Amino acid sequence: MNRKSNLTKPILFLCLLAAIISCKTSSRQDSQKKMAVVISTLNNPWFVVLGESAAQRARELGYEAHIFDSQNNSAKEAEHFDNIIAMGYDAILFNPTDADGSVLNVQRAKTADIPTFCMDREINSRDAAASQLLSDNFTGCVKLGEYFVKQMRQKGRYVEILGLVGDNNTWNRSNGFHSVVDEFPELVMVAQQSADFDRNKAMDVMETIMQANPEIDAVFCGNDAMALGAYQAVLAAGKANRIKVFGFDGSDDAIRAIADGKMAATVMQYPVLMARKSAELADQLIRGDANFSHKMPVEVDLVTPDNISKYLPQTTRP
Repeated sequence: MNRKSNLTKPILFLCLLAAIISCKTSSRQDSQKKMAVVISTLNNPWFVVLGESAAQRARELGYEAHIFDSQNNSAKEAEHFDNIIAMGYDAILFNPTDADGSVLNVQRAKTADIPTFCMDREINSRDAAASQLLSDNFTGCVKLGEYFVKQMRQKGRYVEILGLVGDNNTWNRSNGFHSVVDEFPELVMVAQQSADFDRNKAMDVMETIMQANPEIDAVFCGNDAMALGAYQAVLAAGKANRIKVFGFDGSDDAIRAIADGKMAATVMQYPVLMARKSAELADQLIRGDANFSHKMPVEVDLVTPDNISKYLPQTTRP
């Protein structure tokens, strides 16, 4: 009786030990299967596509994926990173709110052994993020600037509506545009103002600018949401046939606006490509392969009435 009892004890101990190890292994495996998707704002359909595409690809790769909306608020973004680090996510697919202000958040995640992959927007750090996958904003706006000059016949008065002043995309687009347009002295910029990439703000900004400058021939906006807001202001002022509107993003609404003659041009970005590739790079790193570039540009395309049929949804193509 005693011998049987003595034999049972080590067996029970080994079973208990195996159960504990199994629980720890299971817990560790669960934590390795989570990706956080942090987006600057979900108030813009373009960023909704970016966020949902990143989350979808992460799930296809076998990870849990959760989307966090920073609402264009750096404090909200920092709060998200606090929660993500505390919850032990394995990677962060990140669309920053600020090129400088977001660096600390990414660095904190790196210190916690959580790699961050920037999508569409960059941060001003060489080594904080594992990778940064970005549209070639400067080159895209060089193309747009060249088309702008032709449409304006090298002269006229125009307005520029900027995005977020703390975002490098804002200045890469603006600088690309001006690298071409500033070579033509008869093209005069009468106003330059930020609208934070927001459609409603851009409408208000354009209304105010038109009151002070009634003779305007064109408006260049740093994204399509602002371009559509500016168009609403132009339409309300009865100047839709006179003021040409140029944007950047290639959103569905902008594509339809070009097809309908409401916008002059935009630049097509590829958010789905950037989002899916970022998730794939994160998975690659998690699996132990860090053989990829720290910074990768993604080519963009100029969209005008001349080639709009290529970009219309299949159901609306002529």
